[in-house]
Amino acid sequence: MRTAVPSSILRHSVARQALHQQRAAASKRLMSSSAESSQKKAQDALSAAQKNAEKVWESTKKFLEPAGEKVGKLLGSYRQPLVYNFQVTKEIFKQIYHKENLQPPTLADVKYAYSYLWSQLTPALPGQLARSGEAGRVAIYGLQAYGIFKIGEIVGRRSVVGYSIE
Repeated sequence: MRTAVPSSILRHSVARQALHQQRAAASKRLMSSSAESSQKKAQDALSAAQKNAEKVWESTKKFLEPAGEKVGKLLGSYRQPLVYNFQVTKEIFKQIYHKENLQPPTLADVKYAYSYLWSQLTPALPGQLARSGEAGRVAIYGLQAYGIFKIGEIVGRRSVVGYSIE
C-alpha cells in the first residue's frame, strides 16, 4: 500500500524545481550576455589598438620619410644597385633558410651547449694544454681575437687614441 505524500512537501518540491529552472535559465541568459559583452569588449579593444597602431605608423612614416629621402639623395646613382643587391641577398638567405630547414635554437639546445662548455673547463685544463703543446696555439688565437676587437674599436672611434671631442 502506498503512503500518501503530504501536500506541503509536494508543493515545496515543485517550488524547488521551478526555482532551479529559473536559476538555470537566468544563468544561461547571464552567460550569453556576458559572452556577448566580452566579445564586444574584445572587438572594441581590437579596434582601439588598430587605431593606435595606425596613428603610430603614420607618425613614424612622417618622421622617417625625410631621413629616407636624404639618404637616397646621398647615395645618388648607387641607390638602385644597393637596393637590388640587398633584395637578392635577402632572397638567397631565405631560400637557404627553407632548404636547410634552419630554425632558431631551442632553450634545451642552448642549455646543452653551455653545460658542455662548462664541463670542458676543468681546473686541470691549463696543465693539459701545457703538456700537449696547445697552450701556444690557444694564446695566439686569444691574441688574434683581442687584436680584432681593438681594430673594431679604432674603426668605431675613427681615431687611434681616444675620441675626437669638439
